[in-house]
Amino acid sequence: MTHRDAVAVIAGGGSGLGRATAHRLHRQGRTVVLLDLPESQGASAAAALGERAQFFAADVTDPGQVRQAFADAATYGPVRAAVNCAGVATPGRILGRRGPLPAEDFRRVIEINLLGTFHVLSAAAAVMANNAPDNGDRGVIVCTASIAAYDGQIGQAAYAASKGGVVSLTLTAARDLADSAIRVVTIAPGLFDTPLLSGLPEQARTQLGAAVPHPSRLGSPDEYAGLVTHILDNPMLNGEVIRLDGALRMPSR
Repeated sequence: MTHRDAVAVIAGGGSGLGRATAHRLHRQGRTVVLLDLPESQGASAAAALGERAQFFAADVTDPGQVRQAFADAATYGPVRAAVNCAGVATPGRILGRRGPLPAEDFRRVIEINLLGTFHVLSAAAAVMANNAPDNGDRGVIVCTASIAAYDGQIGQAAYAASKGGVVSLTLTAARDLADSAIRVVTIAPGLFDTPLLSGLPEQARTQLGAAVPHPSRLGSPDEYAGLVTHILDNPMLNGEVIRLDGALRMPSR
């Protein structure tokens, strides 16, 4: 995919995997648009990148905000890449010490992780469909699932269900958008050194990394970003979910 004049939109671009992806794509010459909540670090992340970087405040659970953000992004050039890294990992057992998992807690995770992914995917497709083909593609959409979609642990009912939905969405979305020459690929990361794990003590982080067969450490957000760039540049990657986990298979707890 041609870098010159191309715009990449990164949802959840203010931190973690999204921020690393924005940095990587910006270095390659793309204009990057970071979508994140108003109270996020998205504005400072875009400012740190300098020229060819913008921040738009948007909540992925609001389809109107997402559509408007993509329409605004398209004023900077053709949107040829969209990466959705927005998500939460709120824990909770189906039946815990305080009783059943509140339905609203479950619903909120689904709204952000699954519906939010759909809102980004559909808004991206709507603007990409207007692009002229570039090396056969009008655009590429990268979604983010998790190995929890396959290896959901105790206390991950909502998270695993939401990410499993993203996994199941991938092939259908790729087939739906094939006539528009838009590819859809999902990355399912394992344990990565992101803000989701930053609050843990260093000993706990080391133990988590040691559980990964090889390399026995937490993944780097830049390694996720590296896979994103490969997906954008490899036209045969479509409708696939790629585990990025160092051969990790999560135990029950």
